[in-house]
Amino acid sequence: MGGSALLFPGQGSHAADMDAAWRGTPLFERGIELLGYDPFADLGMGTRVQQPAIFLVCACAWDAHDMDREDGGPATPAVAAAGHSLGEYAALHAAGALTFDDALLLVNERAAAMQDAAEAQPGGMVAMLGGDAHAIAELARSLGLTVANDNAPGQVVLSGPLELIDTAAELARDAGARPMKLAVAGAFHSPLMEPAADRLRAALAATPISEPAFGVWSNGSAAPFVDVRRELAENLLKPVRWRETLLALRAHGVERFVELGPGAVLTGMVKRTLAVAA
Repeated sequence: MGGSALLFPGQGSHAADMDAAWRGTPLFERGIELLGYDPFADLGMGTRVQQPAIFLVCACAWDAHDMDREDGGPATPAVAAAGHSLGEYAALHAAGALTFDDALLLVNERAAAMQDAAEAQPGGMVAMLGGDAHAIAELARSLGLTVANDNAPGQVVLSGPLELIDTAAELARDAGARPMKLAVAGAFHSPLMEPAADRLRAALAATPISEPAFGVWSNGSAAPFVDVRRELAENLLKPVRWRETLLALRAHGVERFVELGPGAVLTGMVKRTLAVAA
């Protein structure tokens, strides 16, 4: 089929000055007005502000990209989109399934719900770098942890209660991996996020969803969304199948991946994943 896939990053991709290029633009100012606060004022507050801040930067980057037209059409026509966790909302917005206003308000509610759930049931996440994916999955199963992210070859993230995360880090070398605890508020993409998923379901039920202009791949299935409301809520509890998503997009005929938003983390994952698959 050919064409480009738009990729949008998730939490952890923020940078202190990521808003600088967009301040004063109509979409950015609209976002601040809708939120009723400036999420960039103190990104150190974590999930509650980082998620809306990252979404706003992603949406502005997409808006600028979409306006870059040649011969009356987009400079790089998209045939698909995907977002890493939080990035799914920007991907759905880019495809026209969610309006900017609705997507931003959903992200704001999602961030608040995840922060509250994390404070109610303390948890954490640990990246397992290198090692054998099957051995890491078996370690997670033996400890009652969740494989929260399959990001790329050699990068799997586990999620769950803090004490079990500490144990997993201690045992990482048994699976040939190097552990790196992540600076996140809680056990994202695990059963501990069930209260947040319930709140998100309620918000989604009141949100209009339109038919997307092109396929948007879901983290939970590594395939195009079928039921956006159901899948977005369920994906808070499911693993982010990013490696599989990239392989599926390539199989779909995608020849170019365009990352829109702060940083280039996803671009690095594309290179690692597709190099191994080649």
